[in-house]
Amino acid sequence: MALEVGIVGPPGSGKTSLFIALTKAEGGEYGKTHVGVAPIADERLGRLAEVVHARKVTPATIRVQDIPGSAAFGELRQVDALLVVVREAHDLEDFRLELLVADRDHVERRLDRVEKQAKSGDPKLRAEVDELKRILAHVDAGRVLADYPGELPPQLEPLTTKPLIAIENGPGGIDLLLEAELAELPDEEAAEFRGGSASALDSVAARLAEALDLITFFTAGEKETRAWTLRNGETALDAAEAIHSDIARGFIRCEVVDWRDLVELGSHAEVAKQGKQRLEGKTYVVRDGDVLNIRFNV
Repeated sequence: MALEVGIVGPPGSGKTSLFIALTKAEGGEYGKTHVGVAPIADERLGRLAEVVHARKVTPATIRVQDIPGSAAFGELRQVDALLVVVREAHDLEDFRLELLVADRDHVERRLDRVEKQAKSGDPKLRAEVDELKRILAHVDAGRVLADYPGELPPQLEPLTTKPLIAIENGPGGIDLLLEAELAELPDEEAAEFRGGSASALDSVAARLAEALDLITFFTAGEKETRAWTLRNGETALDAAEAIHSDIARGFIRCEVVDWRDLVELGSHAEVAKQGKQRLEGKTYVVRDGDVLNIRFNV
């Protein structure tokens, strides 16, 4: 499943320009949530594709939502991270306050609902009522849910626990209008305009990866060479699930190669000949830069 990110910000901040620049999609109807897919730049992918003579090269992706305003905060509760577009320093603090208020209202509504359900005498519901009252007191004290010392009910899906990455639009940050215009050009023309330098947006993906503690692994073959993301600490079985549920279901073993070894030695066969390929099982913790070939049978 692709990483899910919500783009938010005050009216006129440039968030739709960021959406267009990241996804190369049109902004769509005003006042509606726009959804697109943005590639994550990774120079290792191209080098691997050259080695295996890949006919198709597919980067890892981010699923991006351009949220129209605070009225749509409910749509943000299931995203993995928030990109907040700002023009002034106070914009970010104002937005943090909006998130805090939205979480406070969300907790209060759930408390009202669970209190009614708890009249049945269900001990689990009564325990949740007590926990929600403590959470509400915590928020009323002006503290975010990320600092709550207890365990939050999973149904809350709080906003103030999500990684929040500020994107400054303007002279001190990224010119999002320019980036949106460059997104309409072929890649070669956009690169020429930048003088061969990387897009300023490449840093956005890097900051997201760091905030979410992501790693990248690769599958490298002549038919397709592709990058994928996992949370740091996830296993070969998680990687198989990311590729396809059938591969996870029929997992047998995983052939693992470091991307540098494959680039340096020039082929999977030579890597195996040099003894730099490993066989791993389901519980192997995938490392950043691993090239995986998962053997399976269904």
